[in-house]
Amino acid sequence: MSALARSRLSPADVLRTGSLGLRVRRTRAALSALGIAIGVASMVAVLGISESSKADLLAQLDKLGTNLLRVAPGQSFLGDDAVLPEAAAPMLRRADGVEEVAATESISGRTVRRTPYIDENETGGIGLVAADPSLLSTTGATLAHGRFLDAATARYPTVVLGADAAAALGIHDAGARVWITDRWFTVIGILNPVTLADNLDSAALIGFDAAVSLYGVDRNASTIFLRTDPDRVEGVRDMLGRVANPEHPEEVNVSRPSDALEAKAAAKTAFTSLFLGLGAVALLVGGVGIANVMVISVLERRSEIGLRRALGATRRHVGVQFLAESLLLAACGGICGTLLGAAVTIGYAQSEGWTATVPPIALAGGVGVAVAVGAVAGLYPALRAARLSPTEALRTT
Repeated sequence: MSALARSRLSPADVLRTGSLGLRVRRTRAALSALGIAIGVASMVAVLGISESSKADLLAQLDKLGTNLLRVAPGQSFLGDDAVLPEAAAPMLRRADGVEEVAATESISGRTVRRTPYIDENETGGIGLVAADPSLLSTTGATLAHGRFLDAATARYPTVVLGADAAAALGIHDAGARVWITDRWFTVIGILNPVTLADNLDSAALIGFDAAVSLYGVDRNASTIFLRTDPDRVEGVRDMLGRVANPEHPEEVNVSRPSDALEAKAAAKTAFTSLFLGLGAVALLVGGVGIANVMVISVLERRSEIGLRRALGATRRHVGVQFLAESLLLAACGGICGTLLGAAVTIGYAQSEGWTATVPPIALAGGVGVAVAVGAVAGLYPALRAARLSPTEALRTT
């Protein structure tokens, strides 16, 4: 009984003897843990950045709402481009469940330039669009500078520029002038990027009254944006074609811009599995490194193993010692990697203006996977150490 008592290992003894090799060979231990840390950090960062990006998109979606619908002409039965009736927007305003309506009309053959001396072919991709004053509130757009079109300014040569259009023209504030086809227009506002109607980013918006009087365009809208009752989106969506064009409802396309944002949020996680696989490869390499270090450690510490066995340590005690050393090594790498991955996630999210989101499963899983890898990597060295007999271990070569 006394011999068994002397050979008993308490948890504190296991921790102390398991950390002995790490404390003695610190550089080797640090380099071995680094492989695990890199693998875990990459996995945590991939999950964190993916979740942060997805959360940011969903937050935008919640803010902008999913009740924005877009009505546009499709194609006729013969494959020709259809046209929305001039009465489409007024009829949609009276439709049950529709709360706001804003019509827009793309004006072809007109150029938007900084000055009349710029070549007409150098348009910078900017399109001229006639728009209702209600477009701002309907689409959820916001102004970076100035103000939007209203009942008064929509009658005169005034223009509101989308974010990309303003950047292409080199205009950063309201009050400047731009040359549209054959006359000067005063810039009264600049939009921020419009999340649910990004085609407006490269547009120069003028009022319908100005477009009719100055360029002779008709009032047949090319796109109509509308807000519906949030609880009746699908029902309203199904009947919009009949309301917008009663004679040919099949020639009307109705879409929900938020669907594209939801798809984008889903796509943010599309490559997560791939990147997690790459992180797992790095983790595997780290595990092989730990196994290699532990095998070398067993060979270098044969005399220590033999002395312990001679003093009464059992095979199990020796095996537990080296397995504990491998687990500690992997756990240290896992903790460091998890902290590094979380820091990378927070830093990247802040640089993008997102709210950092690190899933709890990534934090716990990072350490857990590292410990599991350490257990697998340390199993063979531990068994090898346990099989050494005292005489064989103490024999010098």
